[in-house]
Amino acid sequence: DVQLVESGGGTVQAGGSLRLSCAVSGFTFDGSAIGWYRQAPGKEREGVAYFSSRDSTTYYAVSLKDRFTMSRDTAKNTLYLQMNSLVPEETGVYYCDETANPVGSGSYYLYYNMEYWGKGTQVTVYS
Repeated sequence: DVQLVESGGGTVQAGGSLRLSCAVSGFTFDGSAIGWYRQAPGKEREGVAYFSSRDSTTYYAVSLKDRFTMSRDTAKNTLYLQMNSLVPEETGVYYCDETANPVGSGSYYLYYNMEYWGKGTQVTVYS
């Protein structure tokens, strides 16, 4: 079974940093697409960062302005999201998700759901 388990969320002051982790099992990064999205209370899903084997490129939401970096450790089967200079508007639950047979590039998945996702980790940014 595919499992994704997020961790690393917390409460930080605006301008602070957090590093999220997503431990994955039941699939490999090879040939897949994987990434992060977030959801604030009462708001729709917002894609944060995605990588797809279709073009081997990581795409980020424009609003992030180079503050976030996604990385993968294939040996540990873990996905990371380094978040710097956080702002209160980025409060929400952060999820990692993946699909084994991507149909598009990472930019596609900024806007569309994948096959599997975890339970999320809460990020709260206060001013």
